[in-house]
Amino acid sequence: MIIENEEQLTQAVLDETRRTEDPRLKEILQALVKHLHAFAREVRLTEQEFDQAIGLVARLGQLTTASHNEVRLMAGSLGLSALVCLMNNGDGTTANLLGPFWRAGAPMTPNGGSIVRSPTPGTPLFFTGHVVDRQGRPVAGANVDVWHASTVGLYENQDPTQADWNLRGRFVTDDSGVFAYRSIKPSGYPVPSNTVTEQLLFAQGRHGMRPAHLHSLIYKEGFKTQASQVYSADDPHLESDAQFGPTRSLIGHYVLHENEPAPDPQVTGPWYSLEHTFVLDAGESRLPPPPVSGKATERVLVRSEHA
Repeated sequence: MIIENEEQLTQAVLDETRRTEDPRLKEILQALVKHLHAFAREVRLTEQEFDQAIGLVARLGQLTTASHNEVRLMAGSLGLSALVCLMNNGDGTTANLLGPFWRAGAPMTPNGGSIVRSPTPGTPLFFTGHVVDRQGRPVAGANVDVWHASTVGLYENQDPTQADWNLRGRFVTDDSGVFAYRSIKPSGYPVPSNTVTEQLLFAQGRHGMRPAHLHSLIYKEGFKTQASQVYSADDPHLESDAQFGPTRSLIGHYVLHENEPAPDPQVTGPWYSLEHTFVLDAGESRLPPPPVSGKATERVLVRSEHA
């Protein structure tokens, strides 16, 4: 087709998609074209702005490596990750963001075991998770991956000074649907510096901080795989998370114990406990593609303060 004007152009592109054999792919492509063209018309995108946008998209790919997933980080900062989660799981769900830092293959760890695999500053934490179905019945034999950042604000894949798999582990729920582990109380952290995501956040006058949280990925045949995050109720960025993650069902209330013996006699001094219940839906058990697969050779730079 010889293009006569901008409206005809959009129709010409849509006409080309009609040969797509997969009906779902066809639906997605046609909606993408319609909304993408409508967006460009709405803002009257200039050629200079288009060039800048192409550069930013290319940079997303260039920054995505075995130890860092800039594309998923950006999707979170635009609220797209949270939207997809809520659309596919519903209000009140304990499902949440997978995030950009899950690595497959963490060491199997006995229930109650420690995931602190190298010296890591922080107050000891004893976490107990309860996994149940929609009827409140315990889900035994569920596999649970757990991971979180250190108190310096870095996951072990971002920080070569941490031991491989530090603050990561895999567990199996017992007959009561319980998994438990020892770690340290996590801290909030900023998005990595000198990234496209940080650049866009600053351009909006937003900070890049995430509130402290604990990740889990729960999977068992017959149940829909659930990624989740439990957020710290006392974190100052709980209501302004750069990734729009916290929901009411995922706010955790840590209990400080100052004068009680810890579950592990090797722990002396103050310690925290935290319990949380995860509710699984019936469905497909499918592990997502790991956002990262390796470890950085240099420590990732993060800013201590964000605008």
